[in-house]
Amino acid sequence: MSDYILEIKDLTKKFKTQIAVNNVSLSIRKNSILGLLGPNGAGKSTTLKMISGIMKPSSGEILFENNPWSRKNLKDIGALIESPAIYHNLTAMENLKIACTLYGLPYIRAEEVLEIIDLKKSDKKKVKHFSMGMKQRLGLGMAIINNPKLLILDEPTNGLDPIGIEELRNLIKSFPSKGITVILSSHILSEVVQVADEIGIISNGILGYNGKINKEDNLEKLFLDVVERNRGENI
Repeated sequence: MSDYILEIKDLTKKFKTQIAVNNVSLSIRKNSILGLLGPNGAGKSTTLKMISGIMKPSSGEILFENNPWSRKNLKDIGALIESPAIYHNLTAMENLKIACTLYGLPYIRAEEVLEIIDLKKSDKKKVKHFSMGMKQRLGLGMAIINNPKLLILDEPTNGLDPIGIEELRNLIKSFPSKGITVILSSHILSEVVQVADEIGIISNGILGYNGKINKEDNLEKLFLDVVERNRGENI
């Protein structure tokens, strides 16, 4: 039985003549956190959108639990890509109950998730009065309502203050112990290093590095080397 929940083989996405993702191959171990690093426009979001079914690959293969990816796998995948899909005129609990209805889950799951994302004390407050950090935690709650095996997060700390970042970081770190594997994208090296077990560095659509984090390595130099090496490759 494979140790990997997700395997990407030669994944490519083209937009007319522009190659956004170029033959990316990557394996993600079960119950781990993979940090996908790269500068803005590197191809991180496009890669995650293909994994989550938002975009169709131009070529390549995605295996989920050792089988070719299909729409039925979405029941085991949660995603927070771009802005959280939440209703601002409702409370957190009401939003989570809507998500439960969509998945055919009992409302007790909404109560469980509200506890996980630490918003129980704000269950009477409408989302429009939430801080940015609270909205991101609710977005995470919506993404895990179906108790996914794989959670995909695209730049989840964008726009958060240091307290919001710390709260979200601790929440993300707790997921592998709950049986949730996480793919986390960011352009901020220091953020990813604090939560990830392994990192992948993508630049100009090319995966230039993938491996475990070694605290003795100069990761900033590694990051810059990959970015510089792949600069202009697809032009």
